[in-house]
Amino acid sequence: MDNLITAILVLDNDLVVTYANPAAEQLLCLSARRLREHPLTDVIQHCSIDLEHVKETLANGQGLTDSDVTLVIDGHHRKVELSASPLMWQRSPSMLLEVKAIGHQQQISKELQQQAQQQAAKELVRGLAHEIKNPLGGLRGAAQLLEKMLPDPSLGEYTRIIIEQADRLRNLVDRLLGPQRPGHRQQENIHVILEKVRQLVELGADGIIIERDYDPSLPDIEMDPEQLEQALLNVLNNAAQILADTPNAEITLRTRTEHQVVIGGKRHRLAARIDVTDNGPGIAPELQDTLFYPMVSGRPGGTGLGLSITRNLIDQHKGKIYVNSWPGHTTFTILLPIRR
Repeated sequence: MDNLITAILVLDNDLVVTYANPAAEQLLCLSARRLREHPLTDVIQHCSIDLEHVKETLANGQGLTDSDVTLVIDGHHRKVELSASPLMWQRSPSMLLEVKAIGHQQQISKELQQQAQQQAAKELVRGLAHEIKNPLGGLRGAAQLLEKMLPDPSLGEYTRIIIEQADRLRNLVDRLLGPQRPGHRQQENIHVILEKVRQLVELGADGIIIERDYDPSLPDIEMDPEQLEQALLNVLNNAAQILADTPNAEITLRTRTEHQVVIGGKRHRLAARIDVTDNGPGIAPELQDTLFYPMVSGRPGGTGLGLSITRNLIDQHKGKIYVNSWPGHTTFTILLPIRR
């Protein structure tokens, strides 16, 4: 087992590590000596599957396999395949845990599949929005004509309600459609945009601390400043609203330069990375893969349009946005290619 590239752990009934091979040491960033006699929950900050299910393998004598598990180790996300099986020959109840990192190419393939699904959902909503918008114009026009022909002016109250509701629906449809084409591009410093957004959010976010961790060496990016400002504002406003009832609420804005980044299947030599991190309750796992779909929201009373519009704006800048979240920690990451 010492020569396997798959991480192998032997755990007792309380998930305490009794053996770890070199691959497990590398995965968990700790030596086997430091891992032994420590519960797995002390080493892993977060696991997307309930570790209690892993313990059930001992109780029922059956194995467990999950091919899409997210582990958070030392603050870093790792996508892995996990298998747990009972070791019946041990003197005391034990289980064998096999953890295999998902290959980079497999991860890219999954991202491309998700991108295709999101694009299909976006096109479906756009088609539906156009079908709604067309008769709305006729409805509004008919209400205006009817208002002029009413014999009793007091009845105009009802036609005005029709016009107001038609306008409200039209505004909703316009937001669903979002910007259809890129605006005016220019070289701009992303920190200028972040500072504008930070000031706007701080005005309406009482009790929320916004920390900044900027990389001053980050070069200018070709962008539409208004569109990127709107994209970032949507993300920060979402975080501020979720943190409304969180004690010691904090948002961190972080920028860094990333090298050799793959976006949409294409490799870029240089990219700007923007992280928006909050210490809120986190996003439910079942929502994380569809969070950027139109009309999907993880917030009570949310419309599900803000992040969909943000995704559209980032796509128009040939970038990508994704989220990593677990209880007490959520990070939205935006990657934007830097042309040189």
